Amino acid sequence: MKRRGFLKAAATGGAATTLAAPAIAQTQPSIRWRLVSAYPKSLDTIYGASESFAKRVGAATGGKFEIRTFAAGEIVPAFQVADAVQQGTVECAHAGALLLFGKDPTFALDAAIPFGMNSRQMTAWMYEGGGMQLLREFYRDFGIVNFPCGNTGAQMAGWFRKEIKSPDDIKGLKFRIGGFGGMVLERIGGVPQNIPPGDIYPALEKGTIDAAEFVGPYDDEKLGLHKIAKYYYYPGFWEGGSQISLYVGAKAWESLPKEYQAILEAAAAEAHVEMQAKYDARNPAALKRLVAGGAQLRAFPRPVLDAAWKASNEVYAELSAKNPKWKKVYEPYVKFRDEQILWFRFAEGSFDSFMASVKR
Repeated sequence: MKRRGFLKAAATGGAATTLAAPAIAQTQPSIRWRLVSAYPKSLDTIYGASESFAKRVGAATGGKFEIRTFAAGEIVPAFQVADAVQQGTVECAHAGALLLFGKDPTFALDAAIPFGMNSRQMTAWMYEGGGMQLLREFYRDFGIVNFPCGNTGAQMAGWFRKEIKSPDDIKGLKFRIGGFGGMVLERIGGVPQNIPPGDIYPALEKGTIDAAEFVGPYDDEKLGLHKIAKYYYYPGFWEGGSQISLYVGAKAWESLPKEYQAILEAAAAEAHVEMQAKYDARNPAALKRLVAGGAQLRAFPRPVLDAAWKASNEVYAELSAKNPKWKKVYEPYVKFRDEQILWFRFAEGSFDSFMASVKR
């Protein structure tokens, strides 16, 4: 084909493609959904993922599929967003599965468990390791279709009024922590307190709790926890890579045209990547500001981590013996985790250890 003819054909093809998208959009129905988040708007990274998701769905459908987002408390409280989806009050929700821990501990395997996987490993587990299929089957009993829709990465262990020098310092400690983290803390003598994000600061300020964790420097700075407790501990061993999920009501999902289903799934995956990228980009500067403002960084002593590791595995063994749903998901989960740790030990882990040790 001559060059001029080729360019003309390409231009014609491009125009046809440009015109086809609106024509396809016009054949689809107009749909209006509501999404409830478990997070306040002030936490723009974790709450913001729900807004990014909704905007992408709207843009990809020419505004035909509109999803309005609502922060925690605007329609339902933070801990009731999944219930709202189950009951059909709203079509979808954005939250960490740890909020559903009270319904069944198995939910935590869709978010994070103590000494579980990091962010990359969790994404691999969900998309390539069979995790999505196992959790979809589990969620079916609750009338929910789940999608990965964000990850915080490894979290900090939180803000403490006093130093933690040994497992004895955990005893009697009233600590804002939920899910499995709370169960493990209780086993080693602590007193877990499950408090919504928006209520953490006043609880710490009033002395209702002695310590509190949330996510990491960027979010913690916004919550202002450093103004009350100065010791900032790491790592948050209970959330080495905490996944946030999009919950869609099964009936609402099934009512969508296939094209809208594909767009929704793609938008959730994009928000999933975006949240992790934002945290990785914003946490370093936030940590510097916190330290400059007086925060005292502390690592958990090895005996504390060893005690927590032992307690965690005791809890998992007990659950596997009495909860078939947990066992069905946990056993392949932990097998995948162990294989990932072996691989990361030689590649990612050794590289990261060297980079952290050299003077730059």
